[in-house]
Amino acid sequence: MGHRLFNLFTTIWVGSLLTTGYIVAPTLFSLLSRTEAGDVAASLFRTQGFLSIVCGLVLLVIANRAIRLAAGGQGVQTLRRARRLVVAMIVCTLLGYFALQPWMNSLRLAAQAAGTDVGHSAFATRFGILHGVSSVFYLIESLLGVWLVCLRRVPDTFAIPG
Repeated sequence: MGHRLFNLFTTIWVGSLLTTGYIVAPTLFSLLSRTEAGDVAASLFRTQGFLSIVCGLVLLVIANRAIRLAAGGQGVQTLRRARRLVVAMIVCTLLGYFALQPWMNSLRLAAQAAGTDVGHSAFATRFGILHGVSSVFYLIESLLGVWLVCLRRVPDTFAIPG
């Protein structure tokens, strides 16, 4: 049962990361104005951030329990590798969503208070840099997630005895 839950939460997390970041957000920017697309995308990425934290914590609990109950060998090494990937993905989420995004939102709000959008404000350069750094964290998290999906292809590794 543990490996099935691990697979389910991995699929939810990585699937939502890839869908939100690489399908939905670009589509928004192709259909809406930059300001409207940015507002909707910010909301979606905020939801994605919370989903990432929930999935990451569930995966950590499952992996920790499986490691504690495992007899040893190659399976434990794979579990530990998976756990390190989950921790790294959580760190990317914390930095990208909960450190950089609030800073970006404050710049967006300051620009709106000045009567313009952030792209045409005095904050445009700072916002662009933060957006670029945030995008790098998102890319790293996505690549780590794909690696995690590849690791989970060994279902016996995540089997919890008893």
